[in-house]
This record gives sequence, structure tokens and C-alpha cells, in this order.
Amino acid sequence: MDSNSLAMPMSDPNAWATAMNNLGMAPMSMTGQPIMSDFDPSLGMMTGIAPMNPMMPGLGIVPPPVSQDMPIVKEIIHCKSCTLFPPNPNLPPPATRERPPGCKTVFVGGLPENATEQLIVEVFEQCGSIIAIRKSKKNFCHIRFTEEHTVDKALFLSGYRVRLGSSTDKKDTGRLHVDFAQARDDLYEWECRQRMLAREERHRRRIEEDRLRPPSPPPIVHFSEHECSQLGEKLKDDSKFAEAVRVLLTWVDRGEVNRRNANNFYSMIQSSNSHIRRLMNEKAAHEKEMEEAKEKFKNALAGILVQFEQIVSVFHAASKQKAWDHFSKAQRKNLDMWRKQAEEIRNIHNEELMGIRREEEMEMSDDDMEDALDSKDSDDSGPLAQVEALKEENDSLRCQLDAYRNEVELLKQEQGKAQPQRSEEDTTRQQQLSFLQQALQGMQKQLLKLREDLKQRETELEKNSEEKQQLESQIQSLKDRIQAFPTSHALPVSYRRLSVWGIISTFLHVHPFGASIEYICSYLQRLDTKISTTEVETLLGRLPCTFKQELTGVGASLEKRWKFCGFEGIKTA
Repeated sequence: MDSNSLAMPMSDPNAWATAMNNLGMAPMSMTGQPIMSDFDPSLGMMTGIAPMNPMMPGLGIVPPPVSQDMPIVKEIIHCKSCTLFPPNPNLPPPATRERPPGCKTVFVGGLPENATEQLIVEVFEQCGSIIAIRKSKKNFCHIRFTEEHTVDKALFLSGYRVRLGSSTDKKDTGRLHVDFAQARDDLYEWECRQRMLAREERHRRRIEEDRLRPPSPPPIVHFSEHECSQLGEKLKDDSKFAEAVRVLLTWVDRGEVNRRNANNFYSMIQSSNSHIRRLMNEKAAHEKEMEEAKEKFKNALAGILVQFEQIVSVFHAASKQKAWDHFSKAQRKNLDMWRKQAEEIRNIHNEELMGIRREEEMEMSDDDMEDALDSKDSDDSGPLAQVEALKEENDSLRCQLDAYRNEVELLKQEQGKAQPQRSEEDTTRQQQLSFLQQALQGMQKQLLKLREDLKQRETELEKNSEEKQQLESQIQSLKDRIQAFPTSHALPVSYRRLSVWGIISTFLHVHPFGASIEYICSYLQRLDTKISTTEVETLLGRLPCTFKQELTGVGASLEKRWKFCGFEGIKTA
């Protein structure tokens, strides 16, 4: 064989061809020429695999990754100046350390003592392109490749015995041990690559966030007379109110308000306040639409339920004997199945409709309870609320009075410091001073009146508390009598009327200003649900000396109220 040829010397071409066929490759030399023209690839161990060229880029002498379930067969490798003998296949695979990140460097130990750097290049260059070789005097070296995947090909040679030429000298033989090596250059390149990927990821995320970020609102201008006039017009427009009120809020938060433009801000705030009625009307309109939609849905559901009832009644009529006997067995089975399905669907819709009605009744009962409690609280705590209102009004008048006094003193001081030439300003200030003095006198009179009213209300409150205690004692005595009354036998109807009269009289005692017939009935229906408004009204009309009906209110608030007048009849008698 020519020494300049790239083909490796092979002692047995058949063994080389068998080894390449076992690895799934067609038997070829290093030049790409077929070794055996009459070799049958179907006789190999790995049939069904397309033949591969060993000179393909990145392949070299190392086979592609084989699955772990299939054993790896290592054969003799002949190089130009050495021969590599495979290890015993029964031995365990050589141990390796954990692979460092970005590893491109391998440790090669067990080299022959006479091995040169050219020999190392000859053996490992077929695994991949080599960047550098650092050889030591102690029969080991470090090889750094250009690509990371070539390290796996180099590890394939771990365990092979090396023999230089045909020499049997101990210095010309050795057993290779290939393992991962940790190099600072590999780690640095890997970290640079990771940082580059992180930068690209951050850049991609930033672009995505910028794309998805909503546009920022336009900046709000500072206060000026021109902007104030324009904002006042926008506040009056319903379509531009939301944007205008945001600008007004920003101006107020910035502290743009001062003594010069206070009137302008007051007018803008007043314009904002005028939109409350519009918003309340819109809310009421939406609530009305929602109620109409609920009512429409309830009516539609009731109509659907009626149709379901009709369908179920058709099935029931068909299941009677006079019609049932004329159907076949399969038809009866279908009719029975359809009837059950229709009844289930009918029951589901009926429960849904009943749930809607129960919710409406609960809402109405809650509203009635709240109205009753509010009216009761207002009747019981009316004097207290009036007293509290009078106290608050008294405090506010005092604050106003102090403010007027301070203004009067300030005007006096400014009047004393003013020059005599400014006669017009003096006259205006004198008018203001006289006006403030009159207002001060009026405030003092109102304050005296409020104090007198407060004393009267306090005395009335004490009287009302005493009357309330008496009424509570009477109610308790009536309850004790009712509990002590025997209930073992059936009671006559007259006793029921007497008990209703007693409960109504006690109820009207607590409400000295009277109560409407609906309010009385709502109270009685909690005790007896069968009682009606007409029955209560007839019972009240039978005792004119005990109960009387009066009209209270003016105009649209005119209302009929029943009052208890039993004590007045006793006094007149």
C-alpha cells in the first residue's frame, strides 16, 4: 500500500469489513473505495440500516450513537504508525467524571512512553478538528477540540490498547484512558455563549413587552386661564366629562388652587357636581333595563314551562290503556323513554323558575324588613336624631361666628392701616363691616334660639323615655297574661279578635304618631299569616272609641294613619 495514501494498513480486510457492517456501515476504505465488491450487507448484524460512508463530515472512525439496549462492538483500528486494540467486551465500561458545561477538552492517559504529538494527532484528529494539544512527560495529555460533540467520539477510544508499529517493547505500548477535562477556556466560552443567549432572550422579551404595552396617556397641561375656560366647557359636555374631571383632579392634587383662581375652581367643581343627577338617572335606567330583562326572562321561562307541561300531558294521555294498546312494543319503549326525559327537563325548568320566584320574594321581604326597621328606628330615635342634628348645627354656627369675627377684626386692622386718600375702598369696607355685624347679630339670635330648642327637645326626650318605659312594662304584662292563658281547649273566634285588638293597641302605643294599615298588617302577619288587610280594617272600625283614623301629610305625601285613642275616651268620660 502506498505510504502517501490516506488508507490505513489492514492486516485482515475481511475483519475490517465485518466490523464496519456490524456498525451499520458499508465496508469502505478511508479513501471511500469499497473493500469487498462481493460483500453482502444483509449478512451483517444490523440489517435494515442504510449503508453509511465513514468519510462523511463529523463521522470519522467513530460510529453514530447506538441505543443503550444494543451492545456496542469495538473492533481493531489500524492507523498509519500505530494499531488500536479494543478492550475485553466482558469488562465494565470505563468510568468517567461528570461532564463540565461546554466541555471541549479531554484528558488522555495511558499513552506509550515513546508516543509523540504527531501520533496523538494521528489517532484523535479523525474524531474532529483539534485546536491544541498539551502533552506531559508523564504519559498523558490534554486535547482541546473545536466542537463539543467531538468529545463524545474521543471518549469512544477509552480502554483501547495502543501499540506503535509492530514493536512489543513496553515503552511502545499503553492502554488509553479518555475522560472529560475541565478547562478555563471551555468554561469561559460557555459562559459567554450563555450570556449572549440571555441577552437575546431579554431583548426578545423587551420587544414583546413593548409590543403588548398599552399606550401611555397624554400628559396633562398645567393650569392657565385659557385651559381653565376650555376645561369648564368640557365639564359641561357629557361625552368629555370623564377626561375633563381627570384633568381637574390632577390640577387640584398639584396644588394649582390659590386665592386668585379659587372662584374658577369652585365653578368647575360645581359643574362636576351637576353630573351626579345625570349619573343617578343613568344608573336608574340601567337598573330598569335589568329588571325588564329579568321579567322578560321569567315570562319566557314560564312560557317554556307551559309547553313542557303540555308535552308531558300528551305523553300521559298516550300512556292510557285506550291508546297504549294500539302501539307496538318498540313504540311503547320509545314513548316511555321520551316521557321520562320530558319530565326530567320539565322538573329542572320548574325548579329554576321557583328559585327565581323565591329570590324575588326574599328580596321583597328583606326590603319590607328594612323599611319596617328603618321606620321603627326613626320613630324610636327621632328625638335623639333631632338633638344630634341641633348639636351639629350649633357647632357649625359657632364656627361660622368665629370666622365672621376674624374677618371683622381683619377689616378693622386693614381700615386703620389704610391711607385716607382711598375713600372708595373705605366705603366698601365700611359696607362690608356693617354687613358682617348684621350677620353676626343674626347668628347670635339663631344660636340663642337653637339653645332654647335644644333644652325643649331634651325635656321631651326625657318624657318620651319615661313613656317608653311605661309602654314596655304594659307590653310585658300583656305577654305574661297571654302566656298564662290556657291553650289546651279550642278557643272561640271572639278570643282571636280580642287578641288582635290587644296586639294592635300595644303596637300603636309604641307609635304615638300613628301607623298605616299596611304597616300594621305587616306586623300582624308575622304572628298570623292568615290575617288580611280588610279583616284588620273592619276590626279597627268596630271600636271607634279606641282607634281612630287621621289624614297626615300635605299634597302627594297625604297618608291615612290609625292612632290609639283609648286613653282620650277615658279622660273625656
